[in-house]
Amino acid sequence: MASQAVDRPETAGTARRTKLTPEREQEFFDAVLEQIRRCGYDAVTMAGIAASTRCSKSTLYRQWKTKPRFVAAALRSHRPVRFAGIDTGSLAGDLRQAARVAGEWSAEDTLLQGLGHAVTRDQELKGALREAFVEPEIAALREILRRGVERGEVPAGHPALEFVPAQLFGVLRMRPVVEGEYADADYLVRFVEAVVLPALGLP
Repeated sequence: MASQAVDRPETAGTARRTKLTPEREQEFFDAVLEQIRRCGYDAVTMAGIAASTRCSKSTLYRQWKTKPRFVAAALRSHRPVRFAGIDTGSLAGDLRQAARVAGEWSAEDTLLQGLGHAVTRDQELKGALREAFVEPEIAALREILRRGVERGEVPAGHPALEFVPAQLFGVLRMRPVVEGEYADADYLVRFVEAVVLPALGLP
């Protein structure tokens, strides 16, 4: 992959990891993710990150070897779970709140857009993206659904339960493609009320 090889120093020292403080490591992670948001993945270089964080390029290569590995580590470093902590007391209320939360971040977080097709070209990036962004949110949604089942709002074997995460993530991804607009909070709440709640048999 061309992006991995850009400016990569080929020295024996690249095999030795550098001891970094957690704060310094996070500074590198924040810098690379911010540059991806602003410039896109392909425009980001290890040299540029080194310059913006006042370190040597060889330090980054000793630590992470390639740009995809560096970005994957940054993705895994810290990602708040947006759906965690949602608990309104009812499944319908929780799903409406999840829709609002998802709508608020969909237009603001340009990191996914910045990664673009890079995640389809590199399996490590793809895995890191799923681990950092997708799996924690799906787990939080499934916890919301589990509580709804425990409260008796939806039968445990209801066939629509397994499709709720795909419905929410699908509309987030596809509305910009189909309609040219982000799925904002208002749109997602209406989607939940028109599609998700009726599928679950909820008012």
